[in-house]
Amino acid sequence: MDLEARSLQPNVKAVLLAKLREYKSDLNNLKSEHKRLASANSNQAARDDLLESGMADAMSVSANQRGRLMMSTERLNESSDRIKESRKTMLETEELGVSILQDLHQQRQSLLHANDTVFLLLKVPYRLHLLTGKFEGKDERKRLMRKGGRKNK
Repeated sequence: MDLEARSLQPNVKAVLLAKLREYKSDLNNLKSEHKRLASANSNQAARDDLLESGMADAMSVSANQRGRLMMSTERLNESSDRIKESRKTMLETEELGVSILQDLHQQRQSLLHANDTVFLLLKVPYRLHLLTGKFEGKDERKRLMRKGGRKNK
């Protein structure tokens, strides 16, 4: 086109050569923009490839971590359940211990009362002997022991 424009008349030639220079400039601009975009696209494609491979690695790492987290959570839940069962058993054992101690206390009180009763029964004949001058202790003790310390009605 450049050769054709130079061979034309001078008034048309100047206009066509100006347009031709403008078109060449536009063409050069478009070529440089195309190269820039092509390199950006190739960089983007390379970047996407890297990210995809990185994402695949991250996904597998994430899945691995998720699996370990699930296992740890399950073990923690099982341990919590065992602790709850142990606590329940401990409370039941404590309750049973308190009940046994109460029973033992009642038995001790009964034994102390029985001991006091026997002690009083043994003193009665001795006191009678001091008051009456005669000793009826053996018969009286036997009679009181058979009745268990109860009075006649």
